[in-house]
Amino acid sequence: MKINGYKFSFGNRLLTIVFCFLFTGLLCYGQSIPVPKLNLGIDTAKTPEEVGSSLQLLALLTILSVAPSIIILTTAFTRIIIVLSFIRQALGTQGIPPQQVVTGLSVILTLYVMAPTYSEVHQVALKPYFEKKIGIDKAFDELQAPLKRFMLKNTYEKELNLILNIGGERVNREDVSIFTVIPAFILSELKTAFVIGFYIFIPLLIIDLVVASSMMSMGMMMMPPTVVALPVKILIFALADGWSVLISSLLSGYF
Repeated sequence: MKINGYKFSFGNRLLTIVFCFLFTGLLCYGQSIPVPKLNLGIDTAKTPEEVGSSLQLLALLTILSVAPSIIILTTAFTRIIIVLSFIRQALGTQGIPPQQVVTGLSVILTLYVMAPTYSEVHQVALKPYFEKKIGIDKAFDELQAPLKRFMLKNTYEKELNLILNIGGERVNREDVSIFTVIPAFILSELKTAFVIGFYIFIPLLIIDLVVASSMMSMGMMMMPPTVVALPVKILIFALADGWSVLISSLLSGYF
């Protein structure tokens, strides 16, 4: 059966008939299908506790909206994903491994690195707050301490002094606020990631140079050197157990 030059098989005709029956049934009986209704409004609070609960819910929704940025800027995610992106570019494998794999691996490694810190946050801040043993102000102060300790451990003194000098602060390293530690920590993570990326690129660049000079000496100037260098780099990287060495080096920097 052909319609406008398109050939319909038996399977296509069957799917078309089934779809027509389903669509017709929805049109005929759609009025009897209950649809949930959502009402949003503002009512007068009867007790101060209701006001406090509403404000806490609003604050929680605000925090959730910026949660991805908080996770990226206050954890090991920045360094890990930059280094993994560097290794992919240095190997020259284009989209292999895919970006989804690189991001997923970065998230898993970040959770592994941050597990002790988040466990402490849960014990000293979140758990007592949900059990109504401490207030939200005390919980926020207790939450800052483990995160600030982790970030200070991985922050260079030069970057921290830079942020302190810009803000005109004159305090000890242990007394700085978390809003001062975060930009210094990000700068330190970027610096560390680029240093690691440099060390990754050097041996792979040497392989490219050796392959290019060898092909030129053999008169193979018409063939791109990357065609030969790519399998050589993959072979050497695999024989050296590159992924295990890279991941162990990344994680050892946090422990």
